Amino acid sequence: MKLPFFPNKPPEAKASAAKALIALHRLGAPQWTPRDYASLARAGYERNVIAYRCVRLVAEAAASAPLRVTEAGAVMTEHPLLSLLAKPNPEQSGAELFESFYGFLQTAGNAYLEAVALDGSPRELYALRPDRMKARPGKSGWADAYDYSVAGRSVTFRKPDDGSLSPILHLKLFHPSNDHYGLSPLEAASACVDLHNAASAWNKSLLDNAARPSGALVYKGPEGAENLTSEQFDRLKSELEDAYQGSANAGRPLVLDGGLEWRSMSLTPADMDFIEAKNAAAREIALAFGVPPMLLGIPGDNTYSNYKEANLAFWKQTVLPLVKKTAAALTNWIAPVWPEAKVVCQTSEIDALSAERDALWARVSRAEFLTDDEKRAALGLSPMEESDA
Repeated sequence: MKLPFFPNKPPEAKASAAKALIALHRLGAPQWTPRDYASLARAGYERNVIAYRCVRLVAEAAASAPLRVTEAGAVMTEHPLLSLLAKPNPEQSGAELFESFYGFLQTAGNAYLEAVALDGSPRELYALRPDRMKARPGKSGWADAYDYSVAGRSVTFRKPDDGSLSPILHLKLFHPSNDHYGLSPLEAASACVDLHNAASAWNKSLLDNAARPSGALVYKGPEGAENLTSEQFDRLKSELEDAYQGSANAGRPLVLDGGLEWRSMSLTPADMDFIEAKNAAAREIALAFGVPPMLLGIPGDNTYSNYKEANLAFWKQTVLPLVKKTAAALTNWIAPVWPEAKVVCQTSEIDALSAERDALWARVSRAEFLTDDEKRAALGLSPMEESDA
């Protein structure tokens, strides 16, 4: 009996399923920014210096926070997960990957990691663009699959039913009216971003026109001819646009003839002062991202007595909660592969917290009623071995 031919299964290889999907997008500039990712990223991160700096500050600071792997409370010096976090893929380091991850989270309110597994174990990690990802709710109402679409092509990532590693980690910020997607700080600050951009555009227009709006040319012709003819009006308008508008013609004297009289319509200095309005909008943008305005160089903010205090508040109130949330999400995500492993943020290696750490060490060292192991436990350290004691 002749058996049917079954071709050999090709060898399994690790590769990002979404990495090969690339598309170019051309977007218009709206008058009021639509609340979608592409428009917010364009009007906010790409065109607004305050939002740009806030995203960079949060993303770079969070990516610089060291992530460590522990098992049974002991910090591991060698572990497959530790190697994966340090070198997630051939093109990026761990800091680069998580800078993109946190940047997407601040811009879109959602961030996605793709795990490329080989033999059931994750070998590479990739940060995917959130605007290309769509959650597909299952029977339970929660997302059981994700579609990553680019230029008409789509890849579906399904959550396994057998409890194995999910190919996608979806981290989102709290959204009070959406079950599947998060609310970004950039979206919350979008009105202030528009105000800041509009103030910059207005000031630029004022500079282009010598910081004055157009005045009024009053024609005083002979009796019976008080109005300019259409030909005279068009010629006058053309001469003004060609010879007197623009920054290159600022301050150029206006030559009038034929009964024309110039009446200035300049704004008052109070009307022309958009600096304070811009600073107020900038402070609200920084507030949405949790960045102290002092770190951005915005004048008029006296909340902190010095830069060091502002930087400490930034790390404690914005960066550390974000990093710890990410570490907890990573721990739950990789639990099917490494159930004993736990991802933690090693705060003892963060330079910005050195002063507070030194004060804690001084207080603990003076506590004579504590044993050495109790002091180490209070500092988050493991107990000493008998040989060390």
